[in-house]
Amino acid sequence: MKNLLSYVWSPVYLLFFGLLALVFHPIQVVCRKIGGYQLRKKSVDVMNFFMVYGLSLLGSRIRFVGFDQIPEGRPLIIVSNHQSTFDIPPIVWGFRKHHPKFVSKIELGKGIPSISYNLKHGGSALIDRKNPRQSIVEIMKLGKHIEKENYSASIFPEGTRSKDGKIKSFQPAGIASLMKYAPSAWIVPLVIDGNSELIKKGYYPLALGVPLTYTVLPAIDPAGRDAKELTAEIEKKIKMVLGQDQ
Repeated sequence: MKNLLSYVWSPVYLLFFGLLALVFHPIQVVCRKIGGYQLRKKSVDVMNFFMVYGLSLLGSRIRFVGFDQIPEGRPLIIVSNHQSTFDIPPIVWGFRKHHPKFVSKIELGKGIPSISYNLKHGGSALIDRKNPRQSIVEIMKLGKHIEKENYSASIFPEGTRSKDGKIKSFQPAGIASLMKYAPSAWIVPLVIDGNSELIKKGYYPLALGVPLTYTVLPAIDPAGRDAKELTAEIEKKIKMVLGQDQ
């Protein structure tokens, strides 16, 4: 019965998600023109709030844990496991006070209502995976940007999402670059749990009643730390929370 209902309710959420993206695209454009970055960002925050909590239409319980412990006054480098495209809205909403930017593949910078516009005009780094030099330059610019503004940068060091939720090996290169160009930033490990289960059978049907938990672990001051060792430490901590440390 639950499987049958998933075929019925999945289109409801997917339609809801799509309409949000379509409606908020012109809203973003107008907000940017009349109010600049700050007003456009508020519209993005509202859109992502509805994208996250709209998952309750599928019977999901959404929990944000540890977000009250995020340090203030310094830029942040958010290091997270990657389970699905549904990872982005909770980061935007949960870290909204810290103006999260993303390290994203360049293909997402065009063609997707609202999402592409936000990546392009919100200060994120759009990297060409086939062009290492371009990627380094973009991440360098992002690091300098968050350092100057006390913003945050979100990076998925697995590179691509894990289809089964099992964490792939974390790569340190992106984290090392951000550490170099945002030397005062705290490292904030983020554990995403449940988003892979949500799309266990793909984006249709979406699974019903999946608990979704987004957990911020204690921030790490990376001053004087080796990026490779630090990346391995963060990977281990996230695996422990997910029960994948065996």
